[in-house]
Amino acid sequence: MGEDKQGVRLTDEQRIDWLRLIRSQNVGPRTFRALVNHFGGARAALEALPSLARRGGAGAAMQVCARADAEREIAAAQKLGVTFVALGEPAYPLRLQMIEDAPPLIAIRGQAPVLALPMVAIVGSRNASGAGTKFTQRIARELGEAGFAIVSGLARGIDAAAHRASLQTGTIAVLAGGHDRVYPIEHADLLDEIMAAGAALSEMPLGWEPRGRDFPRRNRLISGLSLGVVIVEAARRSGSLITARFALEQGREVFAVPGSPLDPRAEGTNGLIKQGATPVTETADIVSVLQPILEGKKLPAREPEPQPAEGESRDGAEPAPDERSRIVALLGPAPLLIDDLVRLSQSSPAVVRMVLLELEIAGRLERHGGGLVSLV
Repeated sequence: MGEDKQGVRLTDEQRIDWLRLIRSQNVGPRTFRALVNHFGGARAALEALPSLARRGGAGAAMQVCARADAEREIAAAQKLGVTFVALGEPAYPLRLQMIEDAPPLIAIRGQAPVLALPMVAIVGSRNASGAGTKFTQRIARELGEAGFAIVSGLARGIDAAAHRASLQTGTIAVLAGGHDRVYPIEHADLLDEIMAAGAALSEMPLGWEPRGRDFPRRNRLISGLSLGVVIVEAARRSGSLITARFALEQGREVFAVPGSPLDPRAEGTNGLIKQGATPVTETADIVSVLQPILEGKKLPAREPEPQPAEGESRDGAEPAPDERSRIVALLGPAPLLIDDLVRLSQSSPAVVRMVLLELEIAGRLERHGGGLVSLV
């Protein structure tokens, strides 16, 4: 049931440059892609960062990740058995590669072949009920027997139950922090058990202690890896509902296990069903929806942008000073479509992209997805 993959491999030098770029200040996955596309490679983008930040109005010097820091992280990762896989390389999970903000590099530990299996995410309440835990174990075990790998976030409750029930068939833990900063700490032993037939994955640096904002960021990877996401129990303001939202945005299937209207842990899942999520009372409810997708090799609608060859710039648009000020003046705290910004500024799309890149590197721009941007 694995999916065919093709791709090229980075050289060791390119991998260092990619790691330096994504670890530099104000560079996230979308910005990384824009920089590499514009400058033709990570090395040229790194050299351009200080100038971009100045032109974007940064108040302080740009913090560019030093080569020595990147080399130290790679060496420390190797000691832990962690490898960095780049977007577009054969070992990079195909469905994750298709999301709009796919990490340029993911750090992987464990059995890499499990990442080629079709995956289903199972997430839910940390404060899980006994019935919810038992049902999670059943569907995780049966999905594993049907050839699916189980993805979850290593959290207490439903996540841990899903991992434990699929240890033999393959499970993937997506971490909110670095590989050496397991959260919660009591699941370090569970993570070690996962390594036998499964894997752990993170986009965060080694040594990174997960903070509140890192969990939603992790959740987009949980859904991005998967054909579909199963929510077993979720209160009204559960983080699992954030995962469901990401799944919808990424074109993934959303499944929800119905629960008693009297149980607050069922409020979120029952709400998802009202909104059109597929109700799940047995594993066949999931498999019957996902099997046609697998047989048709259906991937998300978005195709990844072709990357220019190393050293080859995609466009050389440099905004004139009056253009830059005109574009910046049109931006504000309210999100604006980039297409509207191009139309209102009467500048070329390439020039607008360049100004947005400058603002982003300077820490003055926020991207909201769906082509919306605003000033910080």
